Amino acid sequence: MAQASFQIVFSTHPFGLKARVRGEATFESTVAYWYAIVAELDKRPSAGLLLIDEMTGAPLSEEHWRQLVEMMKGGPLERLRIAHVKPMGLERIEYCEIFALEAGMHARVFTDEAEAVMWLRHGLS
Repeated sequence: MAQASFQIVFSTHPFGLKARVRGEATFESTVAYWYAIVAELDKRPSAGLLLIDEMTGAPLSEEHWRQLVEMMKGGPLERLRIAHVKPMGLERIEYCEIFALEAGMHARVFTDEAEAVMWLRHGLS
């Protein structure tokens, strides 16, 4: 398995936790940053997550998104609204939204941060 390579910065957001992630978009890096988010949620529980995903490189495959969602099932991600923003384009991330919804998570993907914030605000304020 390749080594994960990413940087993540956490901050507080009016509707929960904000995470900005940058690096190479590999399956290993994506799994690692989601586990970093889960660890941060253990320290500061939130009602919502605003993820600004600025990872670069080839998009993950449909199967990788399915595996990632399966790995996250049963954890704190199931208890919050997740707005996953890909400002550089959605690529194949719509699979992540589909699989997350099928797993009972409340998640959406966006290309625009303002739209994501508006979606998070709905039902959380």
